[in-house]
Amino acid sequence: MMTSTERLTARLGGQPVDRVPNMTLVMQFAADQIGAPLARYYQDYNVLCEANFKTVEVFGLDILDAISDPYREAADFGAQITFPQNGLPICTEPRLKDPSDLATLPAPDPLAPGSRMRDRVDAIRLFHARAGGQVPVQGWVEGALAEAADLRGVSALMYDLYDREDWVEELLERCTETAIAFALAQVEAGATIIGLGDAIASQVNPAAYRRFALPYEQRIFEAVRGAGASARLHICGNTTRIVGDMAHSGAQIIDLDWQVDLAKARAQVEDIDPAIALCGNIDPVAVLYSGTPEGIRQAVLACRDAGGPNWLAAPGCEVPRNTPAENLHAFGEVLAAPN
Repeated sequence: MMTSTERLTARLGGQPVDRVPNMTLVMQFAADQIGAPLARYYQDYNVLCEANFKTVEVFGLDILDAISDPYREAADFGAQITFPQNGLPICTEPRLKDPSDLATLPAPDPLAPGSRMRDRVDAIRLFHARAGGQVPVQGWVEGALAEAADLRGVSALMYDLYDREDWVEELLERCTETAIAFALAQVEAGATIIGLGDAIASQVNPAAYRRFALPYEQRIFEAVRGAGASARLHICGNTTRIVGDMAHSGAQIIDLDWQVDLAKARAQVEDIDPAIALCGNIDPVAVLYSGTPEGIRQAVLACRDAGGPNWLAAPGCEVPRNTPAENLHAFGEVLAAPN
């Protein structure tokens, strides 16, 4: 039987595998597997690592993942983040309440002791040491546009895209520089994949994506691939209008959410670069959380048929909290069954 690393490497290289790699993203779900309060999962890399090792062991995932929440970089830029004991982190107010605040934005060091970025780097280092190369280790950064939304607030940034384009581009430059430094620190610590989350990009039109998101994704991924790691692009929501553009990002793995027609996306991407692996896109709520094992089996098989020869298995986004264990087991069992 292949190791997870051998399995993913072969799949991305167009070689036969013993089963399709399971690239499912887990966050809150992972914390619950060890009974850890979410506040500890977000703030203590030892807890995050323990939760992920347990989830990989129990459910047969093929990735150890340092993703937790979108506020690692934002916190180190100076945003005020609070951590409810068992809820999602909250940014209490935008770091950039006024455009003039951009002048006060620091250039955070991802290795600064006590920083939230350093905590993720330390998680990568622990994953790398304990996995011994048997399981891919995935680091994570926010895309420049997503980070800009975290710092400015979504509504304000949407107005800024029209009212102060040059200011936005200056902000995106700052975010990109930090994302590259953060990504490279994670690769140096042992990450073999860097995921980039750019969720806000599904909320802008294709022209805005090509101006305010894609060039910065390309620069980050160029640095990631130059450092020897694989690049994974994750944009939540309906990305149907920009799938072709996403294929020019430099990502070797592109996640698609459940709203996207996987077969049509495959056809688009194949015309640009057939080596790109599409990942997804089972509905994480209607199918994985609320569905039955048989419904999950049918959905996984449909995605496998539509996704092409290098398709990677995952829900469209992270596993929802309190998803029945039998449903996630069913997901993995389909992948292990003969074609």
